[in-house]
Amino acid sequence: MRIASVLGTRPQIIKAAIVSHVLASVGVEEKIIHTGQHYDLTLSENLANELELPSPDVNLGVGSGSHGYQTGEMLKRIEDYLRQVKPDVVMLYGDTNSTLAGALAAAKLNLPIAHVEAGVRHYDRSVPEEVNRVLTDHVSSLLFCPTVLAVRNLSEEGIVNGVHWTGDVMLDSVLANAKEAEKESTILSDLGIRPGEYCLATVHRASNTDDPDHLGNIFEALDASDLPVVVPLHPRTRGALSRLRNAKTLSCSGHVMILEPVGYRDSLWLQKNAKLVLTDSGGIQKEAYFLGTPCITLRTYSPWPETVEDGWNVLVPPEKDKILAAIQESTLPRERRKGAFGDGTAALKIARCLQHWEDARD
Repeated sequence: MRIASVLGTRPQIIKAAIVSHVLASVGVEEKIIHTGQHYDLTLSENLANELELPSPDVNLGVGSGSHGYQTGEMLKRIEDYLRQVKPDVVMLYGDTNSTLAGALAAAKLNLPIAHVEAGVRHYDRSVPEEVNRVLTDHVSSLLFCPTVLAVRNLSEEGIVNGVHWTGDVMLDSVLANAKEAEKESTILSDLGIRPGEYCLATVHRASNTDDPDHLGNIFEALDASDLPVVVPLHPRTRGALSRLRNAKTLSCSGHVMILEPVGYRDSLWLQKNAKLVLTDSGGIQKEAYFLGTPCITLRTYSPWPETVEDGWNVLVPPEKDKILAAIQESTLPRERRKGAFGDGTAALKIARCLQHWEDARD
């Protein structure tokens, strides 16, 4: 069995690495297509090396651009490569432009599609990722759902065949890599911070970085918080900050510790030991939940309502006073529901589903 896996962003590398290891262990041949959607070395090659993801068989080098340009360029180049390798299945992850381009290319070539993280919805079609995930699900043959709610969402859209609740591969990754982080990460001592005495913040989503008011509000709130705030800065955010007229958001008062992007295990260790995480990242919302750290999401919606319903994730719009109030009111919830995102064996379940699917076709 030959699988072509399409990926192009940091979260996809994290998800693909854990699945790739399991596929290799059961003898599945995998061709990895990197679209180049994230082209910064820290966000791509270094992360893949850290997680021991095999080097891509091809890097399409698409880079940044508008949604239409980026998706169109990926579509053309993915199609060319799929014609060469003739995979049995095209594996896609999440909801990025790389995901949509891979789905369109495979569907036009009549190649079966397996979608990891299928069925996730927040029902706002103004968000590009929502459009990407809906379209991808509707052309997929195998849909691997991270939660029971995701299965239900697909059913309500008439998608029932090929749907499997596997749990979330990100939980697999967090469980495996948090142990390694505990053994090897020196990030806390390097920064001179102690567990429970700082907040961690990440900001990269276009709705925040492309809006000067939103970005200014967020960084002013971080600067006014009672605890030091560690901010590994995404390249997009660094560029957006440099364009703000208020230079205070760049240097703050020393209260905000701005870092270069950190490795995956250092990121997990920072999350694990933070008193509070503030983020606009869908993936970090879940990682904080898995690690037992309260989270403030700097958005008005979450694709992961389970984390909100359990009280571990609070949705806050990018307004200074509301962010500060949420920081001050944050408390440690009593417990998390068990099994909402599976049991940490999602990658193995995906591999078995693929094998059974192939056997059924023979």
